Amino acid sequence: MAAVSEALRGHLAMLAFSALVAGSFSLGVMVANEIAPAALNAARFLIAAVVIGSAVLAARGLRREDYRAPWRFVVLGGLFAGYFVLMFYGLQTADPVSASAVFTLVPVMSAAFGWLLLRQITSGWMALALAIGAAGAVWVIVRGDFGTLLAFEIGKGEIIYFWGCVLHAIYTPMVRKLNRGEPALPFTFGMLIAGAAVLFVFGWSDIIATDWIALPLIVWIGLFYLAVCASSATFVLLQYATLRLPSAKVMAYTYLTPSWVILWEIALGRGAPPGMVLIGVAMSVIALGMLLEGGAKPVRAKA
Repeated sequence: MAAVSEALRGHLAMLAFSALVAGSFSLGVMVANEIAPAALNAARFLIAAVVIGSAVLAARGLRREDYRAPWRFVVLGGLFAGYFVLMFYGLQTADPVSASAVFTLVPVMSAAFGWLLLRQITSGWMALALAIGAAGAVWVIVRGDFGTLLAFEIGKGEIIYFWGCVLHAIYTPMVRKLNRGEPALPFTFGMLIAGAAVLFVFGWSDIIATDWIALPLIVWIGLFYLAVCASSATFVLLQYATLRLPSAKVMAYTYLTPSWVILWEIALGRGAPPGMVLIGVAMSVIALGMLLEGGAKPVRAKA
C-alpha cells in the first residue's frame, strides 16, 4: 500500500506539473508581443535563480564541489535559454494549442538524442507510443486540416518554436551526460545562473531598451507565473515525481500539455479549438496511456 500511495502522489505531482507548464503557453501568447523574448526570459531566469538559490542555501549552502567545470552550466544554460527565447518568438504568431502540440515532439527527439549522446535504447512499445503521440501533435499543428497536412503548410511561429524544442530535446540527455554527481538543486541553480548570464549578454540591448516601469500588468503576471510556477514549482514537482515513478511514466505526462492548454484557453475565455483538432489531442492522450501502461513498476521514494 505504501508503494501505491507514493506512486499516486507521483502521478498527482506530474498532473500538476503538466497543468502549470500548459499555463505558460496560454499566458505566453498574451505577453509575447508586449516585451522582447530575450528581456522577458532574462528576468525569468534571474527570478527563478533567486528562488532555487534560496532553496539551495536553506538545504545545504553553496559548496565549491557542486560547481566544478563551470563550462557545463554554460552549455546547459545556453540550451535552455535558447529554448525559451525561441518559444516566445514562436508564440508571437503561433496558436497556444498548436505550440503545445509542438512541445509533445520533445520526447521523440529526446529519444533520438539520447541514443546519439548516451546510447540509450527505446523499447518497441515506447517507440510506438511516441510515434502515436508525434502523429497526434502533427495533426494539432496543422489544425486538423488534411489540405494543410498534404501541403505541409505550417505556421512560422510553430517552425520557430520547433527549433527551440530541438534545443530542449538536446538539453535532456545533456543533463545526464554533464552531471558529475551533483544534487539536483545546486545543479539547477548553476544552470539558471549561467542561463541568465547568457541571456543578459545576448539580450542586453533589449533589456536596456525595455521600459520596465511602463510594462502592462499582464506582463508582470506572466513573468512571475513563468518564473515561479512554470519554472521553480515545476522543477520541485518533477524532482518529487522522479523519486516515485519510472522515467517513462514521468515523460508520458508531456502528452497531456495540449489538453491542459485547451482548458486554459477555455478558462481565459478564448474558446475551444475546432473538433477535428481534438482528434490529435486524443492521440496524445492515447500515447500517454501507452507510456503509463508500458513503464516499469512504481519505485519507492527515497527516505
